[in-house]
Amino acid sequence: MVNITKKSNSLRIAIATATVKVSKQETIDAVVQRKIPKGDVFEFARAAGLFGVKKTSDVIPDCHPLPIEFTSITYEVVDLTILITVEVHTVYKTGVEVEAMHGASVTALTMYDMLKPIDKGVEIQNIRLLKKLGGKSDLKKLKFPEIKAAVVVCSDSVFEKTAEDASGKAIINRLAQLGIDTETYTIVPDVLEDIQNTAKKLTDNNISLLIFTGGTGLSPRDVTPEAISPLIERKIDGIMETARKYGQERMPYAMLSRGVAGFIGNTLVLTFPGSKNGVEEYMDALFPQILHLFNVNKGQKH
Repeated sequence: MVNITKKSNSLRIAIATATVKVSKQETIDAVVQRKIPKGDVFEFARAAGLFGVKKTSDVIPDCHPLPIEFTSITYEVVDLTILITVEVHTVYKTGVEVEAMHGASVTALTMYDMLKPIDKGVEIQNIRLLKKLGGKSDLKKLKFPEIKAAVVVCSDSVFEKTAEDASGKAIINRLAQLGIDTETYTIVPDVLEDIQNTAKKLTDNNISLLIFTGGTGLSPRDVTPEAISPLIERKIDGIMETARKYGQERMPYAMLSRGVAGFIGNTLVLTFPGSKNGVEEYMDALFPQILHLFNVNKGQKH
């Protein structure tokens, strides 16, 4: 089973279809008129399809058990075919494509079972996924070639070369995976004035995305929030609320991070923890969806 612990909950929607084809008009008439000997085909098949959606993880080994929050099963009769459409919604870490297709399959199989006594030519055709929405795959079409990124490591020990930087390099690697080049990578000590001066210089240098790592905790030398907060012109509390919530679900001390976020001019500034695990969690929680802010900031709709 695939590890989905790094994923975040979001609304996931899938629509799947299946077609049941019969060999004579009399079969269609009996279905529509609810005269099939085994019972109401539409309602029996709908009930079976609902069970199929809910029980997907019981029969498909790699499917995760997940909360099904909405299922709709509808029918359309066209000539000698019955088109089954199954729509499934969840708010979870992974999608419901297989659940929708499994529901369509079970619905179709139930129809087949109920119709075969009166029509030996009945068959199931074209079980397929029609549409899926939700998750980070929706954001893959977003392109931001104009983004110029900078990463600043705030650490006395790294600045003094008594320790190696891991968090800044982790951010750079993650940005590269998103197709974003880091034009500036620098290290400063945990000194308020140095952090502020670096932020002012970079935000005046057409940097679109500026990420600080380190100095967001509660030790006496952690001053990154104090340095950055007075410079932020438009604070975005929801960014760090999202990151802390994501982290808190995975380790008990994420709530102690004091990171801030917002725009300085046209530069989005983020302040991340100083640990490699911390920045990776923040990147998992925020990217790529946070990049939509650049369209919003330019007055574009998405």
